[in-house]
Amino acid sequence: MTTKAAFSDDEWITVLEGPTTAGMLVVMASRGGTFRETFAMSKAYVEAREQHGQSELLDEIASTRPKANHPKGHDQAELRAQNLALITRAVGIVAAKATPQELEDYRNFIVTLSKTVAAAHREDGQDVSSPEAEAIEAITGALQSS
Repeated sequence: MTTKAAFSDDEWITVLEGPTTAGMLVVMASRGGTFRETFAMSKAYVEAREQHGQSELLDEIASTRPKANHPKGHDQAELRAQNLALITRAVGIVAAKATPQELEDYRNFIVTLSKTVAAAHREDGQDVSSPEAEAIEAITGALQSS
């Protein structure tokens, strides 16, 4: 099993930022519901903690306070690209250090968190708006690209 000790400090920070960065991409995808969506992100961490013992790596990630990088961008497209790049880096780090199952668990946690955030606030009569669905699709692409 892989633990925090397998990562350098910088790598661990990136691994911790991966899930929250994905959540923030979904939050930024459309207007409204920011409070509910942010609360939903915290709820995803609580639910992951309830599954304690299934993955030592996820146990350590879920037991930390959610961390988010606050990149600066000139526009929304640049910010989105930076955030997707961070997610790709995080997955690459986990892929290099963790077992294939732990990598899959990490990817699943990010997707589940993203979907939980998207469903937290109905927009235009939909549980998940088109911009949120596009953000989740981009996140899923970033998760598979490393």
